[in-house]
Amino acid sequence: MTDFDSKLEHSVSAELYRDPRVDSTEIAVSVHDAVVTLRGTVGSLGAKRAAGNLAERVAGVRSVHTELEVRLLTEHRRDDAELRATVLQVLSWNASVPEDVDAAVKDGVVTLKGKVDYRFQRDEAEASILNLHGVREIRDELEVRNTWLADDVRERIEQAFRRNVQVAADGIRIEVVDGTVTLEGTVDSWMERNTAIDAAWTAPGVQDVDDKLVIAG
Repeated sequence: MTDFDSKLEHSVSAELYRDPRVDSTEIAVSVHDAVVTLRGTVGSLGAKRAAGNLAERVAGVRSVHTELEVRLLTEHRRDDAELRATVLQVLSWNASVPEDVDAAVKDGVVTLKGKVDYRFQRDEAEASILNLHGVREIRDELEVRNTWLADDVRERIEQAFRRNVQVAADGIRIEVVDGTVTLEGTVDSWMERNTAIDAAWTAPGVQDVDDKLVIAG
């Protein structure tokens, strides 16, 4: 392991240790060429996602592989039918989630199905159920309707980049084909990458964003 990788490993471990959402003693951190791998077990899907996000925040990290297993405590395990009923109820409470969003549950894995008009509605549906007891994983099969693709979608995304101080627009190339936006180039951090992807989703009619951005090493 290089000195840089060793420092990254220490920094990621420290980031996990400081956050009460995760039990850092259950997570093993390894780093190779600035790529972080997280292994071990966590008690919830929310903790798994939090661990990955925390690792991404560390300066110098190029990529994060989250190989954590969600191992539910006995008291948190739920029958699939019961869990599905709870998921549908929670989704119905969120005004940002369309009524026709459905869910299937098998062995604690929740699959979201249906169509939404905007990407943020898809994000809201997932966020609503992320920390429910009994959820081991979420599979997002929600489709963003392609009701109208703006003629100037590329220009709209470029303008969104320029409005955001966290995105260096000159380093990102944009291609739009049949509702799919492809982002290529190099960014300085995961925050810049995530902000760029969020900006691309704001253009009307975008159905998918193909992330080919590289974190500068």
